[in-house]
Amino acid sequence: MGYSLLGLVKFYTFRTGIYDLVIFDQGVRGYANFGPPLSFVKGNWQELGSAFSLLGDHFSPILALLAPLYWIHNGPQTLIVAQAALLSLAVVPFWTYVKRVLGARAAYLLGVAYLLSWPVAEAVNFHFHEYAFVPLITAILFERLQARRRSHVLAAAVALLMVKEDLALFVIGLGVSLLLVHEWRRTGTVMIATGVGFLWLTSNVIMPAFGGDPARYWYYSEWGRTPGAAVTRIMTRPQEILSVLSTPDTKLWTLLLLIAPLLFLPLLSPYVLAPAALLAERMLATDPGAAGWWGTRYHYNAAIVMALCCAGVDGAVRLRRAVQGRRLNWFTPTWTVVTAVVAVGIVPFFAFGNVFMPNWYKAGPRSAAAVEAMRQIPDDVLVEAASAVGPNMSARTKVVAWAAKTAARPERAPWILADLKEKQPHFDSLQDQAADVELLRQRGYHEIFSRDGYVVLFDPSSAG
Repeated sequence: MGYSLLGLVKFYTFRTGIYDLVIFDQGVRGYANFGPPLSFVKGNWQELGSAFSLLGDHFSPILALLAPLYWIHNGPQTLIVAQAALLSLAVVPFWTYVKRVLGARAAYLLGVAYLLSWPVAEAVNFHFHEYAFVPLITAILFERLQARRRSHVLAAAVALLMVKEDLALFVIGLGVSLLLVHEWRRTGTVMIATGVGFLWLTSNVIMPAFGGDPARYWYYSEWGRTPGAAVTRIMTRPQEILSVLSTPDTKLWTLLLLIAPLLFLPLLSPYVLAPAALLAERMLATDPGAAGWWGTRYHYNAAIVMALCCAGVDGAVRLRRAVQGRRLNWFTPTWTVVTAVVAVGIVPFFAFGNVFMPNWYKAGPRSAAAVEAMRQIPDDVLVEAASAVGPNMSARTKVVAWAAKTAARPERAPWILADLKEKQPHFDSLQDQAADVELLRQRGYHEIFSRDGYVVLFDPSSAG
């Protein structure tokens, strides 16, 4: 309930955004209509009004599972609630995993620690992402691994691969950790081979077949221009790894905030190699375009928080075995209490703390103008929208991001809903936004509405 509240309040008070909520809303709506997952937001950068398959951007066919929910409610709110449910449901298999080795009390405490963890809160705060599936599948995978059900473990690994292509790194990392356990070596080998093959297949065959570019998210130019060149340099010049991992220092703070609340116990488990592989993907990036990967905001850390929790439990069990008979029986129960207390203590410093602030529920002073501006936009039209209002029109219009004319895309949508008081992602300044609105007027767009910085423009030539 708390995470649904967090997301829905942001939606209804115009604090969400086109990236990525509208993108996923358009894609899942495509599945719900028994079609491909097409996004006008993505496609508009290639041609006005065109749609681009999300399978060309990231390979995430698991999103199709959300399609039936759109038959109940067709809108971004469905994604917000579904994400909250998926992230919360992960605590059920995690509780079983913990109880089996540390007891029910520890399971409840660590369950609370997971549910209140900042990576989960920040993922919800980012509105929606396919990583919402990862904690649940990860918890099932580790619980099945603990139960020694090989076929179930492999099935869970395949499910992870359906979430996003880079989860192959997670599967590879887990496979490497299983090589350290004699009875799981064959399974580990299968996971490594499957992960490597899947990563190559999706990046070089499947996504390009849907119009994707294998180099679209290549942010490792200091290592090399291709994956092969980058791996070669990393292997031959490992001394550079520490420098990259500590530049900027945001990376170190993020790593500390992930491991320290668990008292560094994940480092005692070989299972830490699975989340470490995903962390390496982000922290070894060198280009400014990857800056969002390095910090605590957004959804990225939700992909590893459950794996770190499970590795922490395994680390605690290994430590208990190592010190058995040395009068340290107090450590494990103390660790679970401290971990839960730390998770609660951190809440006010991250997104979930907003839920406990009365003023946070109040809509901004321009909300009435935003609602009135949206009313001017007819159904089923293509509209370039300011980021904050785009999600609230996504269910009934073809929303794309408001952006200035470029040489690659000179056409403009017939409807524009601009915001002259809040800086937009595709403009450098408010002055540039005002200049774009003036240019549109000069091109013949009619001003339909203007209040509190919101401006609605219409191109009458498009009516013919």
